[in-house]
Amino acid sequence: MGWTMLYLFVALKLPILAAIWIVWWAIRAEPELDEDTRDDGGTKKRPHPIPRRGPKPPRRDPHGAPEPPSPPRVRTVQARGRKLKR
Repeated sequence: MGWTMLYLFVALKLPILAAIWIVWWAIRAEPELDEDTRDDGGTKKRPHPIPRRGPKPPRRDPHGAPEPPSPPRVRTVQARGRKLKR
């Protein structure tokens, strides 16, 4: 054993003991009666909920032009295998 083990066994236990003492002190503390107990400190509720709207249509131009036509279909080339000579 050396000073390192003494440090590990004793000095590192001090924060644990301090945390235990703080919890014990908080449990035994008396609440202060000077404060106003009517206010819970929460947020105020709104009288009317905010109405939700659906998604907006995309903007095209100021006159409401029709949607552009869909692009033409693109056909892929089918690959053909070579015939093997036997």
